Amino acid sequence: MTAGAPVSRHVLFLDLVDEPELVAAYEAHHAPGGVPAEILESIRAAGIEQMEIYRSGNRLVMIMDTGQNYDPAEKAKADRANPAVLAWERLMDRFQTPLPWARPGEKWLAGKAIFTLNPASAAT
Repeated sequence: MTAGAPVSRHVLFLDLVDEPELVAAYEAHHAPGGVPAEILESIRAAGIEQMEIYRSGNRLVMIMDTGQNYDPAEKAKADRANPAVLAWERLMDRFQTPLPWARPGEKWLAGKAIFTLNPASAAT
C-alpha cells in the first residue's frame, strides 16, 4: 500500500423511503453545499478520508475510505455527543428506512465483499 493510501474501505447499505419527493429532498440535502460544515468536519475528524453515496432506486450505497486512526466505536461515541450530528441524523431519519434484515436501531449496514479484480491492490 502506498503512503497516503486508505487503510480500509467500508461499503455500507441503507434504503430510502420509496417516495419520489423524499428521494429528491434527500439528494438535495447531499448536493454540493447541502451537508452542513459541522457534519463534514465530524466525518473528517473521525479519520474518514473519502466518502461517496450512490443511489439506485431507493437503495443507497456508501463507500468510505478510512485512515489508520478510524475507529467506528469512537466515531459513534463522538456523534452521540455532537448536537449538529444528532440534528442531522434526526433530519435524515425522515428519508431513510432500514434494510429489511436490519436489527432494531441499525441504519447503515456493512456489505460483504464477494469479488475483487485486483486483490493485491484493494483496500481492506
